[in-house]
Amino acid sequence: MKKYFPSVVVVFLLLAAVSGAQIRPVVYAAGANVISAMAVPSATTGAVALPLPAATAAPLPRMAPDLALRTYLHHAAEQSADLAGYSAKSVIIAELPDTAKEGQYEVERYYSAPRSLEFKALRFMGDSFVKSNVITRLLQSEVDHVQKDDPAQTAITPANYKFSYRGETDINGRLVHVYQVKPHKKRAGLFKGRIYLDARTGTLARAEGTSKSPSIFVKKIEFVQDYADFASFTLPVHMHSEARARIVGRAIVDVQHTEYRPITASLQPFTPISSF
Repeated sequence: MKKYFPSVVVVFLLLAAVSGAQIRPVVYAAGANVISAMAVPSATTGAVALPLPAATAAPLPRMAPDLALRTYLHHAAEQSADLAGYSAKSVIIAELPDTAKEGQYEVERYYSAPRSLEFKALRFMGDSFVKSNVITRLLQSEVDHVQKDDPAQTAITPANYKFSYRGETDINGRLVHVYQVKPHKKRAGLFKGRIYLDARTGTLARAEGTSKSPSIFVKKIEFVQDYADFASFTLPVHMHSEARARIVGRAIVDVQHTEYRPITASLQPFTPISSF
């Protein structure tokens, strides 16, 4: 993106680049290692709403770390073919603690593979400066990332990262394998940190890390993004991120994604909507 924005905007444009690979859905093919659930059609739109995974009678066997990583990489490689699109509801909360400004924006998001992302504004509460100069810019940077960037350049794959196994832990009752990831090159959209893969399914449970900013206005960006399994899909459900700018100080963004509905090939493409 060639445009220049004030320093607080730069924070979140860089944040979107750092986490852009995670914001886009990671898709997993259905199989023996994936928890299944019944899909429920919407009475109004015909789209299929994916419920939370149903509990299984017995836990799946634990995967070895190498197998879990291979499973994740195999599934991630198939994402473009397995998801035609989706809709979801997102709530973005942005805060500038040093200036006591904050805002909360609720939007509907519509993604259509491979390069269409649109938002419909639902409601906003808070400071107008945060709305115009932080949240709206962040959403626009997501749109630009989907439309213009090559996903392969920021994907969490061996082509972009070195993986080092760091043991097991527990995330909200899920046994996960922990891998340290370090980018091979200094490139916008890559981060240094860790990913957490479900030890029984190989699906992505969490990604977290830091990225050094190329901007003189931003010192460092930190983020944590959690994922959940919906039938044969793994989608982001929560992201918390913090950045420190030299002029406005600390900037915090918290994003919740709910009400996912995938778009199948039998449905019509999204109708263009008004932007935020």
